[in-house]
This record gives sequence, C-alpha cells and structure tokens, in this order.
Amino acid sequence: MCKGGTGVNQDIHYNQKIIRYEHGQLHETYDDFVTEFPLTIMINGEEFATVICSPTHLNELILGFLASEGVILKRQELKQIDIDESKGFVHVELTYNVHDRIQLSNKRLVASCCGKSREFYFQNDAAIAKTSMSKIQLHPEQVLIMMHRLQDESETFQATGGLHNAAISDGNAFYIHRQDIGRHNALDKLYGYCIENEISVRDKILIFSGRISSEILIKAAKIGVGMIISKSAPTTLAIQLANDLNITAIGFVRNQHFNIYSHAHRITHPKN
Repeated sequence: MCKGGTGVNQDIHYNQKIIRYEHGQLHETYDDFVTEFPLTIMINGEEFATVICSPTHLNELILGFLASEGVILKRQELKQIDIDESKGFVHVELTYNVHDRIQLSNKRLVASCCGKSREFYFQNDAAIAKTSMSKIQLHPEQVLIMMHRLQDESETFQATGGLHNAAISDGNAFYIHRQDIGRHNALDKLYGYCIENEISVRDKILIFSGRISSEILIKAAKIGVGMIISKSAPTTLAIQLANDLNITAIGFVRNQHFNIYSHAHRITHPKN
C-alpha cells in the first residue's frame, strides 16, 4: 500500500536565466536544468538511506530499491509506503523485524552518481544477484528498434543533457520507460514498476543509455533480466560478470550496428 504522493507529476526539470558565451559575445538566455531531489528512507522508524534522485515515480523507485538491496524478498513483506514529498521522507513499514535480515545502523547516502557509495557493493550483491535462466531470443532489428525508441522518448535528456534513460521490454508489445539523474535509480524505477504490477522480469530486456559498468550489470542480475543493451561501452568486469551470470550484454547500439559481448545465442541470425 502506498500513501502520499508518488512524484509522478513533479517537475523533473526547470528553466532558469543564464549568461551564455558564444560567437565572441556574452548574452542572457534561458536553459533547462534537471531537478535533484534528496529522499530519506525510514524503515520501521529507523533511517536506512538517503537517495538523491529525480522526483518522479517515487513509489516505484522505493520498491525497486528495497528489492534490489535485499530488504524485501517479495512484495508481501512490504506492509506500507508513506511518501512525504514536502519533507523529502518516505516511511516504510515491513511485515518482519528488519534487523533479522539487514543492519540499519550504518546510514548511507546514495548519490546520484551511483558509485561505490553503495555499501553493499559486491559483498551483499553476490547473494542477491541471480544467474539468468531467460530463454528470450531477439532478431537484430528488434535491438535497434528498442534503442531508437529509448532515444525518441528521452525528451527531458534532449532538453537538459542531465538524465539517465532506461526501459524494460519484451522486445515486442511490452515497453516501459523511466529516467532519473541516477543510473541506478532509473533501473530501480523499472524494477519497482514490475513488482507493483506483478510482471515477470525473467524474459525481459533492459535498454540503457549509459555505460554498462559492473554495478549496472549486477543491478540487471538483481532484477533478473536475461539481456541488457546500451548505446555505450561495457567494462571488462561487466563482461566477466555477464558471462558468469548468463546475461547477454550488448553495447554500442548505434545507427545500424551493435556489439554482442556475452551469450550471443540470444540474438538470432536474420533470415535470408
């Protein structure tokens, strides 16, 4: 159950007067900026983490974040979410004693850069990440179409240049797009949407605007998808993890080409 706002209707960016230098001159103009929003998560009355995010789809963000951090293992463990956007707090009630599973004493700041500020990086992630059992297969044209759609729907990024964009799809009819200043947050919103709507993620694909780092690959494994595609490059550790976790990693999806770095059997040869 969710009480309070979900952040869906808040402005994700705003317009402000600036001074621009171009063509040898300084002049006044206006520019768009993304909104940065701190959201402190309280679990059963105790502070757990502060997430720096974009103020949209906050209920999905919280659901996905709690699931990916191992706080909830199933939707039924979450009794209530109460979001107070005016104060930047979300109060979460669980059906179990949270100290039986996690330690809340180490308060964390999850910055929008989503780097190693995540305390659970690799230590707890290994227990939550799933080896994919996905049997999904795609034609190359489907990969290109999904990346093209992601870019077409990224209007706020085109205006500000300050957001990460992500989508989850089955390659055909199902497609959900989310954006956030934090790359992890964008993926958590997608995961939260699937949890809330009881959508199986096993045979789904993540489409992502940024680099496929080891952290992003682990996030994909936590969600449980079998494939991640990006317009950018992967890292060596991400490729290693993708091979180990049976995830198809595809990068440099641009124009009419892309690279497959792991488990290429999920991309079928086009028929002649």
